[in-house]
Order: sequence, then structure tokens, then C-alpha cells
Amino acid sequence: MHIFGVDIGGSGIKGAPVDLDLGDLADERYKVLTPHPSTPDSVADGVKEVVDHFGWTGPVGITFPGVVTGGATIRTAANVDKSWIDVDARTFLGDRLGGLPVTVVNDADAAGVAEMRFGAGRDRQGTVIMLTFGTGIGSALFCDGVLVPNTELGHLELHGHDAETRASTKAKDDEELTWEHWAKRVTKYLAHVEMLFSPELFIIGGGVSRKSQKFLHLIEDIKAEIVPAQLQNNAGIVGAAMRATKA
Repeated sequence: MHIFGVDIGGSGIKGAPVDLDLGDLADERYKVLTPHPSTPDSVADGVKEVVDHFGWTGPVGITFPGVVTGGATIRTAANVDKSWIDVDARTFLGDRLGGLPVTVVNDADAAGVAEMRFGAGRDRQGTVIMLTFGTGIGSALFCDGVLVPNTELGHLELHGHDAETRASTKAKDDEELTWEHWAKRVTKYLAHVEMLFSPELFIIGGGVSRKSQKFLHLIEDIKAEIVPAQLQNNAGIVGAAMRATKA
């Protein structure tokens, strides 16, 4: 079964048809840059370009970098334009896509459900936390495989700062941090999350997951197991498609 998934991020909008039997992309993904300002109209144009690239005419799952309630309504927008807040994104994006059935889900939640079904969290019980490091830090919290949606743990306060402003990969790039320096910040962040939730497993996702050999061994004194996401930066696309089947 193939369903289309789109992953809206702070820097890019990417998508592809997804083979839900295999949990993998059915075609090479297509990506456009996230427009600035990232208003609903401009982002919708990017989503449409990605979907139209494949000539897709079926259901579409779309991730969003913020709190999404009811598979539709945007409640927060940390790394895209604030004009998204309170938009019924399911209706808005569906109309822009010519009436295609659309489901919208938090980006990290989408990545998390994909990893729990097909990747590093498969068959894992207890408390599992997926963290996606990119423009910000997204989070997906699971208890015995059940998602607790919209946790947004990247916005925890850490030493007087919004955590993602210190430990995201954007912060690493903007401040030109070494992997060692960045890993120390990530360690402090993980220790804080571990203190609050005591997970058995952290799954590290986002684009940086494909470079896990550069930093995971530098993270110390965390009791939970820490592993890279197996689906890497395609997890959001796969998870978006999975959620579209539940519309």
C-alpha cells in the first residue's frame, strides 16, 4: 500500500510516496527549500510543488513543526511563521492540493511512530523518547508503544534558555561548534529529559542521525540506551503517510 508523506521543516519541505508494507520510501524523495517568510500561503505552495512533482492524487499525510490538535489545527509555530497559529491546516492544505484528503501531524510525532513501527523502537516497551535534532528539537514520547502527542520537549527550559536554542543542530551550525562541544550540550539536555521522564531508550533522529558516529560516543553519564534513528531523516515522511491512513 502506497500513501504520500510530506515533511515540513524549518529549512526544507520534502516528500515521497511511501510503501507502508516496507516502511520505506517508494520513490526518491523530492525536496524544496522552506520559504521565508514561511507563511501558510508560501509553505502550501511548497507542499503543492512536492506533491505535484509525483502527480499524486490520493491521501496525503503532512507533518508540521509545532503542536497539531485533531489532525488539523496548528497551536504553536516555533520555527515557521506565527501566522500558522490557529489555522485549520487540514482544510487549508487540502484545498491547496485540489481537495485531496489531508492529515496533519506534529513532525516529531510522525518520525516517532515510524521508528516505533519500522525502526529503532520496534518491539520496545516501557518509556521511549524520540528526539529529532534539526532547526529545532522535536520530541515524541511513547509508553509501551502508545504515543503521547505534542510533547514539544525541545522547548524545555535548560539553564535559562529554550533548550533547542542551545542544543539543536542549527545552534551547532550557527555557533560553529565542534562535535565535542555540541555533544556536551546535548548531554546536558538529555540528562534533563531523563530526570523528568526516566526513559529506557532515547532514539536520536533528524538529519544529524546519519552522522551519529561523530557524536553518540561523546555522550556520557546517561542511564538510558541511546541509538540513532534507523529511518534517519525519512522517518517524518514515513510517519506522515502512516498517520494519513488513520484519517
